[in-house]
Amino acid sequence: MEKQEIKDNKDKLLLAAIDLMADKGYKGVSTKEIAAAAGVSEMTLFRQFGSKQHLLEKAVDRYYYTVEMTKIFETQVVWELRTDLMLISRMYHESMNRNRKMIRIVLKEDELSEIRTKAQKHPRMLLELLTKYFLEMQKRGNLIPTDAEAQAMSFLWMNYGAFMSHLHGAEGMTNVTMERFIASSIELFTRGLTP
Repeated sequence: MEKQEIKDNKDKLLLAAIDLMADKGYKGVSTKEIAAAAGVSEMTLFRQFGSKQHLLEKAVDRYYYTVEMTKIFETQVVWELRTDLMLISRMYHESMNRNRKMIRIVLKEDELSEIRTKAQKHPRMLLELLTKYFLEMQKRGNLIPTDAEAQAMSFLWMNYGAFMSHLHGAEGMTNVTMERFIASSIELFTRGLTP
């Protein structure tokens, strides 16, 4: 089997697993069903991933936002607080919404606590990136002296809370769109942290 075919099979299996588990739950889906939906044999699934749980772990690693966010901090920040936080917030919500099925699966199933624990490396990485960004902004004189890690955590919690509320149907509670929330929250952060 060629490298590209192996990669394609892995991608098909990851996406099929997410779709099926989102519909039927983690326990409600067999490896045979996942393989059939991906158009490969069950043996291919086991060769590529070893188990259904490992398959879901790999999906979490592959489709979470760490790679996209790292790229933003490495190549796209312009060291202007409003602009940068807007970019970071929008990318965060775009990624989280793209992965909403997977997030529901991992949060819903009790026996997936180990995967939830491993998935925490992604927000920890974003916390580290944001903290470094805020520290550098302070050095450049673009941010008031503040606890950079606490500000980074506040920013993460604010966005995570908005995503989770939206995930669980906040539309019925408010007319504030996600874009309006992002703009308003970034404005508050910018006013509060700009010298």
